Amino acid sequence: MRKNLLAAAAVATAVGCLALTACNDDAKSGGTGPSQLTSGKPASSPVTSPAAARSTGPTGPTASGGPKGAALAFGEPSRTVGAGTVGILEITPTTVVYAKEGGRTVPQHGTFAVVTLLEKSLSANPADEEAPAKGGGWRWVAADGQSVPAGNGNAAKVVLEKYRNSGGIAPGASQVRAKVFDLTPAQARGGTIVYTDGTKSDDRWKVPAVDSGPQVAEVKQQLKP
Repeated sequence: MRKNLLAAAAVATAVGCLALTACNDDAKSGGTGPSQLTSGKPASSPVTSPAAARSTGPTGPTASGGPKGAALAFGEPSRTVGAGTVGILEITPTTVVYAKEGGRTVPQHGTFAVVTLLEKSLSANPADEEAPAKGGGWRWVAADGQSVPAGNGNAAKVVLEKYRNSGGIAPGASQVRAKVFDLTPAQARGGTIVYTDGTKSDDRWKVPAVDSGPQVAEVKQQLKP
C-alpha cells in the first residue's frame, strides 16, 4: 500500500511540474524557454521516479512485535508516506546521545536515549509524521526484543528547545526533530529505532551503543539544566 501511495504522490508532483513547464512554454516570447528562467521558486522539490521512491526492504511487524527485515544503517535516509497518507517524508536519524539526566529531569528507568532526526518533505504537499494516536510514531526495540515507545517514563519531560519542531513540513523544506526514550541500562546498549507510518508500515535503523553523530555536543548542551 505504501509503495502505491509514494508512487501516486511522486506522479502528482511530476504532473504539477509538467503543467508549470507547459505554462512557461505558452507564455514565452522572444525565445526565452523554461530552461533559461533563473528567478522564482520551483513549484516543488525534485522527485525521483516512483520505482525509486522506496527501496528499503520488507516492512511490517513480526509476530513477536519487533521489526521485520534488516534495519538501515544509522544516518541512512528512508522515504515514507506523510501523516494521513499525504505527501512524502524523508527521515534520516543523525545523532544519538545517552544521558543520565535531561535538564532537571532524571530517567525513571536509568538512561535517556535522545535521537535527532532530519526530516524533509519531498512532495508538492506538506508532510508530517503520523501521530501515535493514529497508530504511527516511534519506538525503541532493544537487543532482546523489548519495545519502548518514544516519550515513555520521564522522557516526555525532557525538553530540547532547538529540536521542538512539529507540524507539517512545507514542500522542499526540512526540520530537525528529537525523540527521547527512557531506557533501562540493558536497553540502552544500542538497539533499533522503528517509525510506523499511517499505512502501518515500518522504517527502522540500527542505533550505535555509544554517543554518535554530528550533533552530540549540541544535544549535550541542550540537556544541561
